[in-house]
Amino acid sequence: MLSRSATGQNRAAGGAAVSIRNLCKRYNNFEAVVPTSVEIDSGDFFAIIGPSGSGKSTLLGMIAGYIDPTEGQIMVDGRDIVPEPIYRRNIGMVFQNYALFPHLSVAQNVAYPLKIRGVAKDEIARRVRESLAMVRLEAFASRKPSELSGGQQQRIALARASIYHPSILLMDEPLGALDKNLRDEMQEEIKRFQQELGATVIYVTHDQQEAAFLADRIAIMRDGAMTQIGSPRALYEQPNSRFVAEFLGEASIFPVKSASGKQAGQPCQIVLEDGTQAIIRTDEDAGPGRFACIRPERVTVGPKARGLDNTYTGIVRESLYTPGSIRYRIELNGTGSTLKVRVLPQGDTEVFETGSAVDIGWSTDDMTILRE
Repeated sequence: MLSRSATGQNRAAGGAAVSIRNLCKRYNNFEAVVPTSVEIDSGDFFAIIGPSGSGKSTLLGMIAGYIDPTEGQIMVDGRDIVPEPIYRRNIGMVFQNYALFPHLSVAQNVAYPLKIRGVAKDEIARRVRESLAMVRLEAFASRKPSELSGGQQQRIALARASIYHPSILLMDEPLGALDKNLRDEMQEEIKRFQQELGATVIYVTHDQQEAAFLADRIAIMRDGAMTQIGSPRALYEQPNSRFVAEFLGEASIFPVKSASGKQAGQPCQIVLEDGTQAIIRTDEDAGPGRFACIRPERVTVGPKARGLDNTYTGIVRESLYTPGSIRYRIELNGTGSTLKVRVLPQGDTEVFETGSAVDIGWSTDDMTILRE
């Protein structure tokens, strides 16, 4: 998981603070977005992720103004924008399909928002040059969108969305149509662009790694509700539910059968449903109905596992060497339960083949207790 090392650094002024208060959308008896409240700071990069149908794009559409809320408020710097038409909200929007006009040149596409606002021609020309320079496409001003690559078209869409200096930028799956290498490149572009522009960004994506790389904070949506909000690191290391743990990265998750010896701040013993015993440290209720979760990079494999708080034997059921990591699926203590394990290869790292017997282990702080 990647995240910004210093939230709020190198950020220009100009972004609006957004306060969403009990905002919801109902279609007859179906709640696409349940009453939702969240505070987004000025200049924040706020990502919203979740499975298809979770309400992400509906929420974004209400902020943009093309979907009418059933109830609730959207406060922008203390002003409720729900009654206001789209053109008065001072919000930029970037879509997955770019929405560029094919018959207009790049410069004409970028100029369009200013033209419909009645800005003087010389001012339009100046700001078009500035916007194209910001996305490093000054030399492409006279070309048509069809003459550009997907990444170049996306940068033109960014320039057009920002040319009238919106205080908020909404992005709905902006990189979804690009291949992986181009997506990675465009993530860097969007990050740099937002820091230069200083706008508040609300960013919808289905890609968890993309959200973690770009965002200061992430909201995870499920069934129209935000189930957890936090920094990328907090969500990954301290998920509040099984759903969040499984949605944001890989995890091995086991039902808990019983717990004993729990005292505040002290290790306690839990028994998993398969009979495996583990010592953990948690302030959460660790009894039946809860789940024990461990991330794959927290599991130690090989001789170094001996002497850890929780040490077991296992059989490697799957061994896969990928660029940057070795991935295992290891059966635990002959129970049939398997652990996902990820190891960063170094010069002396031993690679265990499928069928190998291995020691595995983790410390008391590596396992997290989750609710459903």
